[in-house]
Amino acid sequence: MMRTSIVVLLLLTSLRLAAHPAPTPAGRVVVTYLDSKLLHGNPGGENPRRRVSVYLPAGYDAQAQQRYPVLYYLHGFTWNDSLIFNQDGMKALLDQAIAAKQIRPFILVVPNEQTRFGGSWYVNSATNGPWADFTARELIAFIDKQFRTLAKPGSRGLAGHSMGGGGTLRLALAYPGTWAAAYALSPAFVGPHPSFLPGAGLPQALRATTSAEVQRSYPALATVSLARAFSPNPQHTPFGANLPGSLAADSVARRDAVLARWVLATPTYTLPIHPASLRQLRALAFDWGAQDEVQHIPSTCRNFSSLLTVYGIRHSAEEYEGTHGSRIMGPTGRLYQQVLPFFNKYLDFAP
Repeated sequence: MMRTSIVVLLLLTSLRLAAHPAPTPAGRVVVTYLDSKLLHGNPGGENPRRRVSVYLPAGYDAQAQQRYPVLYYLHGFTWNDSLIFNQDGMKALLDQAIAAKQIRPFILVVPNEQTRFGGSWYVNSATNGPWADFTARELIAFIDKQFRTLAKPGSRGLAGHSMGGGGTLRLALAYPGTWAAAYALSPAFVGPHPSFLPGAGLPQALRATTSAEVQRSYPALATVSLARAFSPNPQHTPFGANLPGSLAADSVARRDAVLARWVLATPTYTLPIHPASLRQLRALAFDWGAQDEVQHIPSTCRNFSSLLTVYGIRHSAEEYEGTHGSRIMGPTGRLYQQVLPFFNKYLDFAP
């Protein structure tokens, strides 16, 4: 009778546990600020005090001696670090991924590089300031000082979506030996394409005289943002940039010299100058949706993959069924299913 009671008790206990599974261990997000010396005094009026959101895995506080690899994640155009966590649900996704062993515990860092005109494009600009140096040098030094990181290139990864995906490829090319691996999601501005050279927003941008006029039109905002990044001219009013066209009485004329600067800034045209940079990576991957509504992305990604093959650079390039923003976040999205296992494989987790 006693034995039967014990068996019944154990059965009931197991049923209760099954009905109420243990909660997923939760990490926490720390919001901190970097007062950038590099961005201080930029002619474009961008705020040098930059917010940085940092995900710390469960156990970070309890295990005071443990150090962690770091994944730097770059957000897209008009987005920011806060939206990555509070709208895209990054924290819950990372908690779930670590609990499911998609990736071992790590730190994720998202800098806020939203600017007055939508985004830095993660490049050095005479108008906006040296955002590439900020990201690849100043931010990393700040994070390594503030948090218990494995402060070595082998334990450092770089990823991003859209503008951040293009930034991922551009920074990997420009700063060899900084990251072990890089993964770009739906990377924008990888190579030249008629849809944005000069782009649908050019006429509106040329006619605008104030920031408010540009902010009302997404295409115009993108045009001005790209110009401030890739054809900056701090003395040129009203936006501190040379736009890739000029207004005639009833038409818009292209300015080839400005367009050339935009083209030469793309990873497609930078790769032949710095192919050794990408060879230093342990792994390089990028992917994009076949139905991406940002028209230039599928074709420029395919072209960039072909060029990487020509230069003998090992990489993974995958086109999947999806749009620009679909299938990125969530447990069935690319970040969870592809990106995190990629970095779990290629980053050093040991001191």
